[in-house]
Amino acid sequence: MAEAALSAQDTFSGTKPVDERYRLDEGRLEAWLKENVADYAGPLEVRQFKGGQSNPTYQLVTPARKYVLRRKPPGVLLPSAHAVDREFKVISALGTTGFPVAHAYALCTDESVIGTMFYVMSMVEGRILWDGSLPGMSPEERRATYRAEIKTLADLHNTDYAAIGLADFGKPGNYFARQIGRWTKQYRASETMVIPAMEQLMEFLPATVPDDDTTSIVHGDYRLDNMALHPTEPKVVAVLDWELSTLGNPLADFTYFLMNWFAKGDGRSGIAGLDLKAMGIPTLDEAVEQYCELTGRSGLPALDWYFAYNQFRLAGILQGIVGRVRDGTASSTQAVANAERVVPLAESALEFAKRAGLK
Repeated sequence: MAEAALSAQDTFSGTKPVDERYRLDEGRLEAWLKENVADYAGPLEVRQFKGGQSNPTYQLVTPARKYVLRRKPPGVLLPSAHAVDREFKVISALGTTGFPVAHAYALCTDESVIGTMFYVMSMVEGRILWDGSLPGMSPEERRATYRAEIKTLADLHNTDYAAIGLADFGKPGNYFARQIGRWTKQYRASETMVIPAMEQLMEFLPATVPDDDTTSIVHGDYRLDNMALHPTEPKVVAVLDWELSTLGNPLADFTYFLMNWFAKGDGRSGIAGLDLKAMGIPTLDEAVEQYCELTGRSGLPALDWYFAYNQFRLAGILQGIVGRVRDGTASSTQAVANAERVVPLAESALEFAKRAGLK
């Protein structure tokens, strides 16, 4: 376990020299920073973060402070993907509420500066962890950390999105049907082989969408390594990577987070097969109970359909990465490995779908 955890931390944490494919004109960038970022002062050093494989993400180091730059990748892209302007919009709005996000400095839509649209935000210092077993923590610390993660997500879902200017951030209602349509379309655009389980899911899921039509801000990829924890306390200091955020059904977000309880504990965020009680990690039922209490729900419906949906969606996302490897626009060496995950995810989703009524 410790070896796997070390591998995940080593592979994805920290920065590296900028990949040749994603080099940018540092002179033009620095001129733009001086013009658009309050109190910016060079000289500038540019590094690239190791983690992430969708929008290339850079660390901008200056003598006074560090910044983070997120950009669209260069090359041919799928429609609506890599909308860094939407990321900038949501963190700018949430920042006014005290919700834990990085400070959004400026958005650049002028592609002549570095070749694609980008935005700059503050670098939030904290722990970005990859192993859901939280090695090195006491049972009390683990429990408090998981409870902080659940509370942060509930706080997001309880936020009045219209009051902070996000009424047009997505289409309220009919979220699952629209998402299934979106990921089916992306899957088809990126398809490299026929996967029978995906074919069955693309027929079953849209025909069996649940009635619950609540709307909130949804993060879209809420997991352990997409948040920065306080350096010493069990507290979320920043939720990161808002690329998939929109207005949608909060149960999509929460049940995606719950998938960790079904994913193998192998040094990543999955905790299935671990002795949760001894480790201090909440059980699935305890996680559901806390979320319901914080969001005013009396309970959650049968979860199998939601788990089938989440794994189908993730298979669609990963197939999109496979397609970008094919097209030469994927931004991580880890992207190739994701191809091997698509079929098992689809087949696991199909098992949940069968429990949810698929004949």
